[in-house]
Amino acid sequence: MFSENLKALRKEKGYTQEELAIKLNVVRQTVSKWEKGLSVPDADILCVIAEILDTDVSALLGEKIEDESSKNAVAEQLAKISEQLAIKNRRSKKIWKILGISVAVILGIYILLMVVSFYVFNNITTTSTTQVETIEISEEDLEELGE
Repeated sequence: MFSENLKALRKEKGYTQEELAIKLNVVRQTVSKWEKGLSVPDADILCVIAEILDTDVSALLGEKIEDESSKNAVAEQLAKISEQLAIKNRRSKKIWKILGISVAVILGIYILLMVVSFYVFNNITTTSTTQVETIEISEEDLEELGE
């Protein structure tokens, strides 16, 4: 387990055997022997390895870390989730666009009705004031009406 996990984690972090060996102050052949299962590091070096690879000692010594094929499966799942989110975002944008257009149309109709009613009201007021005629009544006509 340790040998497989060490190799998988080292590759995952992008280290070569040489780079890991330099960080651990050992020769590259030592790292190679650990990865081949020919030897194991002592407890102190094991802790340093875990720290360098940003993992726990239990992960190094535990069950086998999944290989590349399972990482590909995870990547495929993430791609599917990403695609579903993209579809959802497109739908959401479409709904917002339709809603925005609807509000704009309603606002346009409202403004149009306001303008039309303004002109109609002004037209009625203008017509009614022009139809009023001035009537002149003489004093004699007033006296006749009063009798």
